[in-house]
Amino acid sequence: MFRPAFVPTTAPSVRNSGTSLSRSSFLSLRNPAKFCNQAIRSSRLHVHTAPLKSSTVVSAVAAQPLTGKRVLVIGGTRFSGLYLVHELANRGANVVVLNRGSKPVGDPSLKVPGETDEHFKERNDRTTQIVADRTDAEALTSALASEKFDVIFDNNGRELSDSKPLADLAKKMDAHFVYMSSAGVYLKAPVMPHIEGDEVDPNCRHKGKLNTEDYLRETDVTYTAIRPTYIYGAGNYNPLDQWFFERLDKGMPICVPGHGAHLTGLGHVRDLAAAMAACACNPVSFGQVYNVQDRRAVTFDGVARLCAKAMGKPEPEIIHYNPKDMDFGKKKAFPFRPQHFFCSPNKALRELDWEVEYDLMAGLKDAYENDFLLKKERGGLKNDFTTDDIILSTVKGASVV
Repeated sequence: MFRPAFVPTTAPSVRNSGTSLSRSSFLSLRNPAKFCNQAIRSSRLHVHTAPLKSSTVVSAVAAQPLTGKRVLVIGGTRFSGLYLVHELANRGANVVVLNRGSKPVGDPSLKVPGETDEHFKERNDRTTQIVADRTDAEALTSALASEKFDVIFDNNGRELSDSKPLADLAKKMDAHFVYMSSAGVYLKAPVMPHIEGDEVDPNCRHKGKLNTEDYLRETDVTYTAIRPTYIYGAGNYNPLDQWFFERLDKGMPICVPGHGAHLTGLGHVRDLAAAMAACACNPVSFGQVYNVQDRRAVTFDGVARLCAKAMGKPEPEIIHYNPKDMDFGKKKAFPFRPQHFFCSPNKALRELDWEVEYDLMAGLKDAYENDFLLKKERGGLKNDFTTDDIILSTVKGASVV
């Protein structure tokens, strides 16, 4: 699938089954998936963006389904929100970002890797900003009272109280509400991968997102919920790939809990942004839940080896340990939960005009070349190896130099 470079333009639901519908118009379409995808594909013309430093080149098409649509993005200045704003602009949307205003539209830090100055200026000319604190429901409602949007993207709501005012506004203005949930809501299970109808854990650390999903499902709001697994890529403030890169850069062993064969799911941030944008104003996605990650899972040891390969490093030394034998205090010794945790993205691949464009090798090269090396040059790496010292001194009687 190709995606566009910037083109200037003026039944009863069952919990977590992803089967409820919200718009009567959806019911009137005999084959909405075919209708929407043919409409999107019918007017494609190829345009190319500037290549990234990695081996992957992002290229795409004009004539997007979001041309002329007014879209609100909550946040839009950090990681997945930033890539989403870029993707929506690429598809022709008129983007409005709502945040506290610490980074105004046009701030140089809001460029995404590989974006030219010309493209950055063009999309900023069509991006506006509303300054408000989303945690203040009264101020948020007041700031948006006179606004009208076709789509509202809530990227950072964690509790129902965070998202309820926005969902209520979406219902009032008949907007499509696209909510960033999490694959962390699934109950730990012996059968994998997780699919959208699997049982959820009401006591999980993401129970606020579950409560929000329930509210969206129970009210008459047109919504879509996205459940990503681990998101990675350039600009990630959660140091997943960076955790491995830092140790490999120092020539250190990679300390992995357990046997190292636990399978986990990762998804590149650009693929996540594309999946979310593919839901916007798309009747197929109304009332649905979608998992988003790479097509394949990867072992913990496999992540270490792929990171080394992306860096051009030799095969890493991997040390396995029992975390129950260690006392790390409040420090986090490993970036992934020590269990199998991965999902199937097949529903999204089947129903949306979306494909996984970044396999792990391409994605890790992107993160290394367009993020890690830049942070290292700026002196912005944490280089905190306290937990590694504890592990190595216990397992090998060695210490980190």
